[in-house]
Amino acid sequence: MIILLFVALACLLLVGAPVAVALAGSSLVYLLVSGKIPDIILIQRMVGGVDSFPLLAVPFFILAGNLMNVCGVTERIFRFANSIVGWTRGGLGHVNVGASVIFAGMSGAAIADAGGLGAVEIKAMRDQGYDVDFAVGITGASSTVGPIIPPSLPLVVYGVVASASIGQLFIAGIVPGLLIAAMLMLMVAVISHRRGYPIGERFSVARLLSSFMHASLSLMIPVIIVGGIVLGIFTPTESAIAAVAYVLVLATLVYRSAGWRQIMAVFRETIEMTSVVLLIVAASSIFAWILTREGVPTAFAGAVMAVADNPIVILLLINLILLVVGCFMETVAAITILTPVLLPLAVQAGVDPVQFGIIMVLNLMIGLLTPPVGLVLFILARVADISFPRAVKATLPFIAALLVSLLLITFIPALTLWLPSLI
Repeated sequence: MIILLFVALACLLLVGAPVAVALAGSSLVYLLVSGKIPDIILIQRMVGGVDSFPLLAVPFFILAGNLMNVCGVTERIFRFANSIVGWTRGGLGHVNVGASVIFAGMSGAAIADAGGLGAVEIKAMRDQGYDVDFAVGITGASSTVGPIIPPSLPLVVYGVVASASIGQLFIAGIVPGLLIAAMLMLMVAVISHRRGYPIGERFSVARLLSSFMHASLSLMIPVIIVGGIVLGIFTPTESAIAAVAYVLVLATLVYRSAGWRQIMAVFRETIEMTSVVLLIVAASSIFAWILTREGVPTAFAGAVMAVADNPIVILLLINLILLVVGCFMETVAAITILTPVLLPLAVQAGVDPVQFGIIMVLNLMIGLLTPPVGLVLFILARVADISFPRAVKATLPFIAALLVSLLLITFIPALTLWLPSLI
């Protein structure tokens, strides 16, 4: 029956069915052929999969990210980051990473980072004489920081599926996110030195203060989100609502950079994106329930433990599985399906569920930079007007830096668990 389930899923995907339809359709085939489970279970499990208070954060974080892309926040962040690190050799590469770290504290989605901030970054780097391949590569790699540093849509979904604290997951992502940024900046420094990229404008305290004042209200967004959660003022879901309210005030009353037509267009886009995400979550939940009912997690854990009982080998195998899956499967679907399968195995290997959440999300974010799916690269290839294979090649050096970060986060638990233990 499990073979039938996966064959049906593969067939639906091969004929071009959307991921949600493929997951729900293959689950329905399983239910009909088994004959032991009422088909109404399909609907009940799908509804139950999205009937969760923490998932309310998903549409609001998506809305906040979309609003920031139309109200001028991204440009202000870029200018501020440029005043901090733009004076070094290859400065705009460092600015690219720094701006992504700041934007990561607002949007929580790699696609929002690539599509909004990425367009500003690539244009600025082109104008300064940087190779377009270098600009696309570092922009794609830095966008993966978005779902690691809080807030994070994938971590919200993981927290719901794994019954883990979303607040702890958010705090746990801060140090790994900064580590990834440092590794990418190191790679930028090496490449810039070899290629002789220009040195930016000299550091100026006056310019730093000016850009800070220009971006100060925008920089309050991550303070509201993270500070509110840490201080216990509101839950992660409520922090998303607070972020949307604040950005709306900025867009309409303070910056006055977005009219009601633009805001309504953002609302429509958010509804479409939210519908897709939650439909995938709903379809994935019934698929994951079938796997659990058939004992796949237990059987998989037993098979892996029979092959290798060394925790290091097990963690390497888990990372390899997630990297391969990330190349083919949409992030939310992969989290919903694989968490019940891989989390018990990771726990047996001594990994905390909070640490495993960061490991899983980073693996799947790297998948956004690899073919055949590579959604972030498709977006950046369109923004930079280059071919998809060229975008893939441009990202390879930075994927190496991401893989080193992944290994450090996997085998040094303190990088993930130290900060949550203090709060």
